[in-house]
Amino acid sequence: MAATEHSLFAAGLARSAAEVEARLALHLDRAGAAGTPPRLLAAMRHAVLAGGKRFRPFLVLEMARLLGGREAVADAIDVAAALECLHAYSLVHDDLPAMDNDELRRGQPTVWKAFDEWTAILAGDALLTLAFEILAGNASSGNVSAPGLPPAIRANLVARLAAAAGPAGMVGGQMLDLEAEKLGEPASPDEQHVRRLQGMKTGALIAFAAEAGAIAAAGSSEAVVAARTYGEAIGLAFQISDDLLDVTGDVATVGKAVGKDLALGKATLVAVAGVETARAHLAAAVDKAIAALAPFGDAADPLRQAALFQLEREH
Repeated sequence: MAATEHSLFAAGLARSAAEVEARLALHLDRAGAAGTPPRLLAAMRHAVLAGGKRFRPFLVLEMARLLGGREAVADAIDVAAALECLHAYSLVHDDLPAMDNDELRRGQPTVWKAFDEWTAILAGDALLTLAFEILAGNASSGNVSAPGLPPAIRANLVARLAAAAGPAGMVGGQMLDLEAEKLGEPASPDEQHVRRLQGMKTGALIAFAAEAGAIAAAGSSEAVVAARTYGEAIGLAFQISDDLLDVTGDVATVGKAVGKDLALGKATLVAVAGVETARAHLAAAVDKAIAALAPFGDAADPLRQAALFQLEREH
């Protein structure tokens, strides 16, 4: 990626992160005013407002911007905020000693390490349910969701997010991941198994992000399909680049422990096929993501840059 393109992507990522962070802070303030216990609220804030790239919200907002302009972005901001709450819940639970046993996330202590395990479990539960409250736009609870999305679109997004996050999506993928690590099942995972695992655990939410931006912008059925195809491809690219970072990255840059996946026997593409094959799969996934954006012309350049960035991620 050229330096100018990289800087434009970085600027767009930073812009969307700031927009979503402000919206998340507002929702957490309202949750506190509604009676959330202070320790629980503090743990939720630690999980959600601790920085991070906000890559999934970026995909929501940029796809909405592409198909509907500024008005669509205003309508999609709570979709992005809800998705980030759900993503944060998954990280809080993944970091627990019973699962990945990580002590560092985004350069600071994980929620269970900063508080305790029971608080982390409840904080994750709270963020999961808050995500759907935001997405549904429940005004009766003092929710501040943007009013622009019609109820039918909200219901559609709720159903799609539940599917992406649930037993046949992210949660199921985490189960397959832990079965490989803790039970040695399957004993010799192949590429097909790894692709299925990663498509569920990581890819499902990233695919939802791109698709949701198109739906929130009232895109055509063709645009929604193209957005979904793009999201699935960039989700695969993101996971492969994450696996490569575990092998080639360092803690200071990545912001979390590295070298753990291979040591724990996790089923990753790097583990089953090697670094060079993983890089080839990464390049193919990026090409597929870029091809899916062809109908949108030059206006889709921020999303193209997001795909190309996966080739050179350092964190």
